[in-house]
Amino acid sequence: MAAYGRPTLRDLFDEAPTPHIAHPPATHHRDFYLATDGSFRNSGGGLGVVIETRDGERVSRLSVPDDVPDNNVAEYRALHLGLDVLAARSPPDARIGVLVDHDQLAANVNAALLAASEPRHSGRYPVSVPHTTGLHWRGIRARLHGFDAVRAARIPSDYNPAHPLANAPEQYRHVNEEPDRCLLPETGQTEEQIPPPSRANRGASD
Repeated sequence: MAAYGRPTLRDLFDEAPTPHIAHPPATHHRDFYLATDGSFRNSGGGLGVVIETRDGERVSRLSVPDDVPDNNVAEYRALHLGLDVLAARSPPDARIGVLVDHDQLAANVNAALLAASEPRHSGRYPVSVPHTTGLHWRGIRARLHGFDAVRAARIPSDYNPAHPLANAPEQYRHVNEEPDRCLLPETGQTEEQIPPPSRANRGASD
C-alpha cells in the first residue's frame, strides 16, 4: 500500500528520469525502492525515509528531526540514513531504486555508480558534492556499492512520500514507532519488460 494514498514507489521510479543513465526496462525491476528527503528550517531540519518492496509493501518509514546547516546537507543525510536502514533489512544481492527530489544528488549517485563500473572513464561522470556534507557522501558511496545494483531517479517533491516526513518530524514522529519489517518481494514472477510510454523512445544502455 502506498503511503499517503500516492502511487507506489515503483510506479514513481518507472516514470521518473534517471540522470546520466538511459532508462531501459531492466532498470524498473528493483527489489526495493527507497525514497528520501531532507529539510532545513531556521528552527531545525528533518529527515524523511520511506522504503517499499517492488510489490508496494512498506518496509519502513522514518521522520527524524535533525540539526542541519542547510537544505543540501539535509538531502545527503537523509539518503545516508535511508541506505543504512535498507542495508540492514535487505539481502546484499538486492537491486535498489532510489528516489530523491534533488537533481544534483540523483546525478551524483548515478555518476558514482557509473564511475565505479567504468573506472577508466570516471572523468566522464563528474561529481559535485557540497563540502559541508562531511563524511556523509563517503558513507553513501559505501552503501551504494554494498547492493547488487542501484539507480537513482529524480521525482518532484510534491510526489515524494518522504517530503512531509522531512518537513514535519514533530507531526509524523509516530511513524518511528512502527514495527521493523524485513519483507522480501515476491519471487517466481516473470514480468514482460515493456518500458512505459515516457521511456519507450530512449536508448537502452545500463
